[in-house]
Amino acid sequence: MRKLPLLLCLLATLPCRGQTDSLPYAEIADYPADYSAGNVLARMIDALGFRYYWATEGLKEQDLAYRPSEDARSGYETIEHVYGLSEMIRSVPRGDTMVRPEDLEAISFAELREETLRRLAESSALYRGMSSEALADQRVMFSYDGTYSEHPLWNLINGPLADAIYHTGQLVTLRRSSGNPADSRVNHFLGKLQQ
Repeated sequence: MRKLPLLLCLLATLPCRGQTDSLPYAEIADYPADYSAGNVLARMIDALGFRYYWATEGLKEQDLAYRPSEDARSGYETIEHVYGLSEMIRSVPRGDTMVRPEDLEAISFAELREETLRRLAESSALYRGMSSEALADQRVMFSYDGTYSEHPLWNLINGPLADAIYHTGQLVTLRRSSGNPADSRVNHFLGKLQQ
């Protein structure tokens, strides 16, 4: 597994309230006291992380292989896509330029899941407390095949962030269709597992 940045390693040692393993987002942490722009964006990322955690918790090989039609993505291919989106989300507050996606063939489902959740947790931590002015300076930067492009933060929200939420919902539907529905105790409104 690739080495994790220091902040990511620190986040890995701080499980969420009520969490039973070392992965973030079994629950969403308590909300901040203020509605700063950075806190709102961080909370959106936390909501994605929570939904993704439970959409992928307990997946089996049959769920990963399942595809509703020949032309549709399988559960595993959808997870690979969300993994790439999580890197796009993380690249912005780090000031990184996105380059061609990495080859994911050597990475297991468990590694993809863990790294996706940790990237989201790092992104949330980087945005937390950021002012509107600081967010306005954030840029989504791409460099593909020698072509560079730069976009405002708005494109992160309606692009990779919304797309990752959309595909996480697809994972819930795919696993239900393959006979392994998500835990019915998950309360998305409260951001925790009901007992």
